[in-house]
Amino acid sequence: MESFVKFESLLIEVVRAGQNVFVCGNGGSHCDAMHFAEELTGRFKKDRKALGALALGDPSHLTCVANDFGFQYVFSRQVEGLGRAGDLLIGISTSGNSQNIIEAINTAKQKKMHTVGLLGKSGGGIAPLVDVPVIVPSETTERIQEMHIKIIHSVIEGMEKTLFADLYR
Repeated sequence: MESFVKFESLLIEVVRAGQNVFVCGNGGSHCDAMHFAEELTGRFKKDRKALGALALGDPSHLTCVANDFGFQYVFSRQVEGLGRAGDLLIGISTSGNSQNIIEAINTAKQKKMHTVGLLGKSGGGIAPLVDVPVIVPSETTERIQEMHIKIIHSVIEGMEKTLFADLYR
């Protein structure tokens, strides 16, 4: 619960400062990353201004970087090119051990970005690397993914109710 509150607070801080949110994941976690970003750039429950967010993983970028540098760098290259100090990188990994997420987090830390890991199992190698590890302690991928989407929705709703309180009156 403490990590959830820290995640929500950090998202509020980053959005309030006008910084950008970057989200990355593989497979189903990539779908969750896209979902998270579109809830910020589009809308969640209420019509409000668009917020700066991007799910990393443009197909042409993925194939270019995977071919030229290796799959482990597909997200870190985008973080290197787009991320700025004060931005937020959210890495989603059900295992907590995705090498391309680890590389992205390391790059984000070098750029003085905030980092959150939305993780499963024990948090894996990602948990000690991020500012805020949010761990779903399950060994079952589908249960982890189900909880991740609930966490995503809850954090975004909390952010909206805090920063756009007038819309909820």
